[in-house]
Amino acid sequence: MESLPIIELLSYTLPAVVTGVVAYYFFDLHTKNEEGRRRYLLNKEAQKNALPLRLQAFERMTLYMERINPTKLLIRISPLSQDKNDYENLIIAQIEQEFEHNLTQQIYMSDECWTIIVTAKNATIQMIRKANMSDRVDSADKLREVLLNDLMEKQSPSNAALAYIKNEVGQLW
Repeated sequence: MESLPIIELLSYTLPAVVTGVVAYYFFDLHTKNEEGRRRYLLNKEAQKNALPLRLQAFERMTLYMERINPTKLLIRISPLSQDKNDYENLIIAQIEQEFEHNLTQQIYMSDECWTIIVTAKNATIQMIRKANMSDRVDSADKLREVLLNDLMEKQSPSNAALAYIKNEVGQLW
């Protein structure tokens, strides 16, 4: 008969324990759901504010790629003298200056996109240096001519970067 009080005690406490466990899991699930909902709303609000900044960064880098396109660069920057090395340095300085002006835009882009932009910049500078070392070049005007002729045969590095930028912006939608 001693087991009767233990069974009676269990009959009262077991439903209370089960109810407590169910309530704990319910409130835990509810709390996690509310936390996830708050995170989602904060993330949604942050994206709404960040999207215009990202688009502006892509616009600025698109403009940069257009401005360092050798065809447009050579038309915009005329030589100050007939010295080919001075003209090479002037063009490269212009490319570097504009790059430094837009350096902060990388925080709004993927690493891959930024790497492609830097590669296009470096390839453009390399193209200018290579053309300047050519035996055909003896003056600034001849350097312009050789660069423009080279671009008739192959695509500018900035065009490839522009295509990638356009693709990345398309993925934002």
